[in-house]
Amino acid sequence: MTSLFDPIKIGDIQLANRIVMAPLTRNRSPGAVPNTLNVTYYEQRASAGLLITEATAITHQGQGYADVPGLYTKEALDGWRQVTGAVHKAGGKIVVQMWHVGRISHTSLQPNGGKPVSASAIQAKSKTYLINEDGTGTFAETSEPRALELVEIPGILEDYRKAARAAIDAGFDGVEIHAANGYLIDQFLRSGSNVRTDQYGGPIENRARFLFEVVDAITREIGEGRTGIRISPVTPANDSSDPDAQALFTYVVEGLAKYKLSYIHIIEGATGGPRDFQQGDKPFDYKALQHAYEKAGGKAAWMTNNGYDRELAIQSVEEGKTDLVAFGKPFIANPDLVQRLKDNAPLNTPDQATFYGGGAKGYTDYPLLEQQVA
Repeated sequence: MTSLFDPIKIGDIQLANRIVMAPLTRNRSPGAVPNTLNVTYYEQRASAGLLITEATAITHQGQGYADVPGLYTKEALDGWRQVTGAVHKAGGKIVVQMWHVGRISHTSLQPNGGKPVSASAIQAKSKTYLINEDGTGTFAETSEPRALELVEIPGILEDYRKAARAAIDAGFDGVEIHAANGYLIDQFLRSGSNVRTDQYGGPIENRARFLFEVVDAITREIGEGRTGIRISPVTPANDSSDPDAQALFTYVVEGLAKYKLSYIHIIEGATGGPRDFQQGDKPFDYKALQHAYEKAGGKAAWMTNNGYDRELAIQSVEEGKTDLVAFGKPFIANPDLVQRLKDNAPLNTPDQATFYGGGAKGYTDYPLLEQQVA
């Protein structure tokens, strides 16, 4: 019987176990440059089978939150090299989550104070995180976006390609395309944020076009086996909505089945909320989604996420419902989560007040199990 603690190969990446650290925005990279504090944070958690970095902007335009890292300057890439080197030295594997936030941004974060871009000029009922002049953090309403013009889309695809190449050159084992949680790719996918009338709007096939063009650009550059993707079929995060998510994401996974990707990362339910959250008239059928992917010939590892505890994770892997389980908040407070899950040991409780911004407190100072039992 397959165990949560067994090794697995996903695409071109060999993992020591099936426990994944989910991407977690922590707002501790001033100037979009990873620093020594970030190195320590990831190194501490390298016992995970796979580390997925916090969402990382592919360009300045792709930024939407203060003090999140990027992939578009020499300084940022040098910082990431320190992170990947430390993780590999500790025996871990790490991929970077590639991010373009689209409309979930603020003019103060955009080049020359311009409007954020999106599929359509529809402002999100959402907030972003900014740093005040006195250094304190605050949440602010996102700015009104403008719709991307057709002539701009090839440039965005090129930004994804260049960022993927930069990531591999910086030592990452692969990349995760962030197509979830109401950010740019998701904004194209969903009818609630895409009212275009050209080849990127209207029917599902058109709304999914941008996603597949991004996948094409990245996989041609770095290979399918080093490319994963994250989707969130029904999450309302960042004002994302679509009344027919089952049909939309069935089409998406059937299209993804044509690539030999490393993994498909599924957020079940509302991100950070109820696992049984639904949009539309019917509950979302995740088993049917997985079956549709496999029926279409998909071979990538199936990664699930949202609200998993030890019991559910172990059971889901043993029953073949998933290949990998991603944990978010538990990894914030438990850098040695893998050992704690193996031993069925108590977990530290995360300090929510220190999730976003700040320094080492609530970031790299959580005690290890061995320190607590000594």
